Amino acid sequence: MREDYNPTRPLVMHIDLNSCFATVEQQARPMLRDRPVAILNRRTEHTMIITCSYEAKAMGVRLGMSFKEAKRLCPQLVGLESDPPKYRYVYHKLMEIMRDYSPSFTMKSIDEGVIDFAQSSAAIRDRDMVEVAQEIKHRLRTEIGCAMRCNIGIAPNRFLAKTAAGLNKPDGLNVIDHTNLREVLGRLKLQDLTGIASRNEHRLTQVGIMTPLQFLDADAYSLRTVVFKSICGDQWHQRLRGWEVDDVVYDLKTCGRQYVLESRQLTRAQVSQRLHHLVESVGSKLRSQQKCARGVGIYVRLYGDAEGSASNGRWGRKGNYWHEKYLAPLPFYSDAAIWAIARRLFAHVPPGGIREIGVHCYHLTDDMGNQLSLFGNELVREQQVTTALDEINQRYGNRTIHSADTLGTGVYVKQKIPFGSTRYL
Repeated sequence: MREDYNPTRPLVMHIDLNSCFATVEQQARPMLRDRPVAILNRRTEHTMIITCSYEAKAMGVRLGMSFKEAKRLCPQLVGLESDPPKYRYVYHKLMEIMRDYSPSFTMKSIDEGVIDFAQSSAAIRDRDMVEVAQEIKHRLRTEIGCAMRCNIGIAPNRFLAKTAAGLNKPDGLNVIDHTNLREVLGRLKLQDLTGIASRNEHRLTQVGIMTPLQFLDADAYSLRTVVFKSICGDQWHQRLRGWEVDDVVYDLKTCGRQYVLESRQLTRAQVSQRLHHLVESVGSKLRSQQKCARGVGIYVRLYGDAEGSASNGRWGRKGNYWHEKYLAPLPFYSDAAIWAIARRLFAHVPPGGIREIGVHCYHLTDDMGNQLSLFGNELVREQQVTTALDEINQRYGNRTIHSADTLGTGVYVKQKIPFGSTRYL
């Protein structure tokens, strides 16, 4: 063992539900167990698959593949539209289980959670971590459902725990510590490491680092000054050796939503209604995090190879992506305020058939209450009305009250659950 490897007992556990949405559907529908299943955000043949069961993966079906393409590979594939209430239920059940073992736990995504046993009581912390992991697996099967499976990784830091959880899928259980670190990394490729995609792999291979073991053996100075040219090099040097650098909570920087239109024949007025629906969703997200914003941005993707016009917007490299944004002098938070800006921006969208739309708020701040006190009774009334509407929607269901302009759009613009964020669950 090298002296700079973290020698402490591994007390970080990463839990990764296997093919979460597909497995939840197989749990809820026994007839689908042991059958290839694909989950879609919309049941059309051109919709991309967001996750699939291991039975489907064995037939070559992959994330991001269109359902039509997947059916050619696997004719018996069952396509299901995603069902967010089911997944939220499993998400909260997993949190309840994790909470029983430590006050320090985090859901990293809808299907992944991390437990820090260093903060647990001595009675739990002193137990064999492999035994605890097996107990958690058993509880998933008994408290959620017999079809539920997960991979669990145990290590001295979050990065290596996630790496361990990625081994031997499905239903694996692995430990990485200073005694087997080199052995495990010796079996992996660079892109098997979380955070090393094609761009970072290129940076590493450019200086002769071709494998995770070579990455591990690189010195901190070279990683900082030659490879990453930033403090990221020092962080990778520590991360690979089992030291914790990822126990960080990042503040919300932007809040947005996008939608692929269900038809090419929609008029601009109909597209505007769907954009308005997205604005209401973004406003609700913004306020749920106790944030207000100063900026609004929208984008559209057009069909074909549309070219830029004299509009104030900016075009993407392929000529069919247009976006524009506006930064206001004062913060806002209500749906009406966001829509007033988004509607003005949308009026500048150049001609052409629209394929996809999106809206986001940026330049976020926490001081909503303090800002209101500066601008008098009109803003106070707006806050009171907005708060009352949010409370009704939270109590009686999403979109119980909404703008008349978006009436009927909920049939198309449905709320989905993202894999990568748990802020709004």
